[in-house]
Amino acid sequence: MIELKINASTNLKPIVIPHEHGGWAMVSVPFLVGVAASSPQWLHVPLFIAWLGLYLTAYPLLQSLKRNANRHRLYTWAAIYGTVALVCLIPAVVGQSSLLWFGPMLVGLLLVNIWHVRHRAERSLTNDLCAMLVFSLGGAAAYLIGSGEWDYGMLIVVLFSFLHFTGSTFFVKSVFRERNNPRWIRLSRLVHVILLFIPAIVGYPWMGLAFVYSAARAFRYAGQTLRPMKVGIIEIIGAVQFLLWFILL
Repeated sequence: MIELKINASTNLKPIVIPHEHGGWAMVSVPFLVGVAASSPQWLHVPLFIAWLGLYLTAYPLLQSLKRNANRHRLYTWAAIYGTVALVCLIPAVVGQSSLLWFGPMLVGLLLVNIWHVRHRAERSLTNDLCAMLVFSLGGAAAYLIGSGEWDYGMLIVVLFSFLHFTGSTFFVKSVFRERNNPRWIRLSRLVHVILLFIPAIVGYPWMGLAFVYSAARAFRYAGQTLRPMKVGIIEIIGAVQFLLWFILL
């Protein structure tokens, strides 16, 4: 957890923010994909702040399930982030009330995350895939604001975002926790090959180009020992190129 020290003369306690760099990409890229797939609206601004606030709210709450110390500080920052999220969510919901339908879906997926945290299994593939789906729903919400429709376009935003970050999940595990597991490495490469063909199956063949980088990354580095910084750079490049392909195609 990153703790940004505040001036000691104040009464504020250290800020609690997520330290996983990939989380920032996952909370923003699907949202931007949803904006690009629809049309930019001013309501996207408060909605994104609310979405970011919800992400920041969930982090200290999930951390509080894993530790007894500093719970008051975790709850304090969760309340701050949650308040900001709620305030910013109001204009978006007033403008598009059907956003509320995402609530039950997000709560259900969050409960899955909570179960895994309570059972010390937060690094399981099932938990990771649920998290990917949560972030992908942010893209669906952005699409809804821009288009006003629950249609195939929204499904494509969710699907492609989910597939991209699922590939990232398999890759990251293949260079860290599972790098000495030949079966996982083969599975990771197989998944990346399959990702190349799914866009054509759902009617967007050119979007297969957005997954070429991911496949090349998996075949080049899976099973190798990489520094976290290098993996982070690889993932950032992957997220940016995915977003650019989506915008261009």
